[in-house]
Amino acid sequence: MADLKDYGFKDQLCRSGLSVPSNIAEGMERESQKEFLQFLRYAKASCGELRTQVYIGQEIGYIEKPMAQAWIQESKEISSMLVGLMKSIRSRLGERGERYQISEERVQGEEGERGKMSEERYQWEV
Repeated sequence: MADLKDYGFKDQLCRSGLSVPSNIAEGMERESQKEFLQFLRYAKASCGELRTQVYIGQEIGYIEKPMAQAWIQESKEISSMLVGLMKSIRSRLGERGERYQISEERVQGEEGERGKMSEERYQWEV
Protein backbone atom coordinates (compact mmCIF):
# COMPACT_ATOMS: atom_id res chain seq x y z
CA MET A 1 0.00 0.00 0.00
CA ALA A 2 2.98 2.32 0.33
CA ASP A 3 2.92 3.14 -3.37
CA LEU A 4 -0.88 3.53 -3.58
CA LYS A 5 -1.82 6.80 -5.29
CA ASP A 6 -5.40 6.91 -3.97
CA TYR A 7 -4.58 9.22 -1.09
CA GLY A 8 -8.22 9.63 -0.09
CA PHE A 9 -8.58 5.88 0.45
CA LYS A 10 -5.31 5.65 2.38
CA ASP A 11 -6.30 8.63 4.51
CA GLN A 12 -9.72 7.19 5.37
CA LEU A 13 -8.20 3.81 6.19
CA CYS A 14 -5.67 5.47 8.51
CA ARG A 15 -8.30 7.67 10.16
CA SER A 16 -10.63 4.78 10.96
CA GLY A 17 -7.72 2.68 12.25
CA LEU A 18 -6.45 5.49 14.46
CA SER A 19 -9.96 6.20 15.69
CA VAL A 20 -10.14 2.89 17.57
CA PRO A 21 -7.40 3.51 20.18
CA SER A 22 -8.13 7.24 20.20
CA ASN A 23 -11.74 6.67 21.25
CA ILE A 24 -10.67 4.22 23.94
CA ALA A 25 -8.17 6.74 25.31
CA GLU A 26 -10.65 9.60 25.19
CA GLY A 27 -13.27 7.50 26.97
CA MET A 28 -10.84 6.63 29.74
CA GLU A 29 -10.34 10.33 30.41
CA ARG A 30 -14.06 10.96 30.83
CA GLU A 31 -15.63 11.37 34.25
CA SER A 32 -18.17 8.56 34.21
CA GLN A 33 -18.46 4.96 33.18
CA LYS A 34 -21.48 5.99 31.10
CA GLU A 35 -19.26 8.20 28.96
CA PHE A 36 -16.51 5.57 28.85
CA LEU A 37 -18.98 2.98 27.55
CA GLN A 38 -20.13 5.39 24.85
CA PHE A 39 -16.56 5.88 23.62
CA LEU A 40 -16.03 2.11 23.64
CA ARG A 41 -19.04 1.93 21.32
CA TYR A 42 -17.43 4.52 19.06
CA ALA A 43 -14.23 2.45 19.03
CA LYS A 44 -16.17 -0.69 18.12
CA ALA A 45 -17.95 1.17 15.33
CA SER A 46 -14.58 2.34 14.02
CA CYS A 47 -13.48 -1.32 13.91
CA GLY A 48 -16.45 -2.03 11.69
CA GLU A 49 -15.66 0.94 9.47
CA LEU A 50 -12.04 -0.15 9.16
CA ARG A 51 -13.07 -3.71 8.34
CA THR A 52 -15.41 -2.48 5.60
CA GLN A 53 -12.66 -0.36 4.07
CA VAL A 54 -10.28 -3.32 4.11
CA TYR A 55 -12.88 -5.52 2.36
CA ILE A 56 -13.32 -2.84 -0.29
CA GLY A 57 -9.56 -2.31 -0.62
CA GLN A 58 -9.09 -6.02 -1.21
CA GLU A 59 -11.89 -6.17 -3.78
CA ILE A 60 -10.51 -3.28 -5.84
CA GLY A 61 -6.93 -4.53 -5.64
CA TYR A 62 -5.49 -1.94 -3.24
CA ILE A 63 -4.74 -4.46 -0.46
CA GLU A 64 -3.34 -7.94 -1.06
CA LYS A 65 -5.54 -10.77 0.15
CA PRO A 66 -3.22 -12.15 2.90
CA MET A 67 -2.76 -8.70 4.42
CA ALA A 68 -6.48 -7.91 4.13
CA GLN A 69 -7.42 -11.18 5.82
CA ALA A 70 -4.98 -10.49 8.69
CA TRP A 71 -6.37 -6.97 9.21
CA ILE A 72 -9.95 -8.21 9.07
CA GLN A 73 -9.25 -10.93 11.62
CA GLU A 74 -7.45 -8.49 13.91
CA SER A 75 -10.31 -5.99 13.73
CA LYS A 76 -12.79 -8.76 14.60
CA GLU A 77 -10.69 -9.74 17.62
CA ILE A 78 -10.48 -6.13 18.78
CA SER A 79 -14.27 -5.78 18.40
CA SER A 80 -14.75 -8.89 20.53
CA MET A 81 -12.39 -7.55 23.18
CA LEU A 82 -14.29 -4.26 23.26
CA VAL A 83 -17.59 -6.11 23.73
CA GLY A 84 -16.03 -8.08 26.60
CA LEU A 85 -14.77 -4.90 28.23
CA MET A 86 -18.18 -3.26 27.91
CA LYS A 87 -19.87 -6.31 29.44
CA SER A 88 -17.36 -6.32 32.30
CA ILE A 89 -17.94 -2.67 33.11
CA ARG A 90 -21.70 -3.14 33.01
CA SER A 91 -21.52 -6.16 35.32
CA ARG A 92 -19.43 -4.17 37.82
CA LEU A 93 -22.22 -1.62 37.83
CA GLY A 94 -24.57 -4.40 38.87
CA GLU A 95 -26.73 -4.23 35.78
CA ARG A 96 -28.63 -7.37 34.90
CA GLY A 97 -29.68 -8.86 31.63
CA GLU A 98 -27.87 -9.66 28.43
CA ARG A 99 -27.41 -6.31 26.75
CA TYR A 100 -24.63 -7.17 24.32
CA GLN A 101 -24.35 -9.78 21.64
CA ILE A 102 -20.86 -11.16 21.15
CA SER A 103 -20.73 -10.70 17.43
CA GLU A 104 -20.13 -8.02 14.85
CA GLU A 105 -23.62 -6.69 15.44
CA ARG A 106 -24.43 -3.34 16.99
CA VAL A 107 -23.98 -2.93 20.74
CA GLN A 108 -27.16 -1.88 22.48
CA GLY A 109 -28.08 -0.86 25.99
CA GLU A 110 -28.20 2.01 28.41
CA GLU A 111 -25.36 3.04 30.66
CA GLY A 112 -25.30 2.85 34.43
CA GLU A 113 -23.91 4.69 37.41
CA ARG A 114 -20.97 7.02 37.66
CA GLY A 115 -17.63 5.71 38.82
CA LYS A 116 -14.06 6.83 39.10
CA MET A 117 -11.00 5.15 37.72
CA SER A 118 -7.81 4.42 39.57
CA GLU A 119 -5.05 5.54 37.20
CA GLU A 120 -2.51 3.23 38.80
CA ARG A 121 -4.51 0.03 38.44
CA TYR A 122 -6.80 0.90 35.53
CA GLN A 123 -9.75 -0.57 37.37
CA TRP A 124 -13.11 1.01 37.91
CA GLU A 125 -14.31 1.72 41.41
CA VAL A 126 -17.97 2.40 42.03
